Amino acid sequence: MPPLTRISTLLALTALAFSVHAQQKPANLQPLPDVPPPPPGVAVDADLEPQVTITRRGEDKVEEYRVNGRLYMMKVIPTVGAPYYLVDEEGKGEWARRDNFGSNVQPPRWVIFSW
Repeated sequence: MPPLTRISTLLALTALAFSVHAQQKPANLQPLPDVPPPPPGVAVDADLEPQVTITRRGEDKVEEYRVNGRLYMMKVIPTVGAPYYLVDEEGKGEWARRDNFGSNVQPPRWVIFSW
């Protein structure tokens, strides 16, 4: 048998052994415990949790996020295209659009050459 055939056969058998091993479930799995209550002295205020209202405006789905009754963010999910956020950052009713809310990374925009 040529050396290349031996190596490819060995690799195929090794991959098969790993795939069979990965499919076996561990025998000592146990369910996770329940979430403990907050420690004493910590105030849990239901008013501080955001209230989410989902509505439809035309074909678009809009999720409105409120705290203490004040609307501070909307997530607009259009039928075509990517979802985007409208955020009232200062509470003045001035809405700023955020296309990628999870990332604040902005590439530098330095001028390297100019004519």
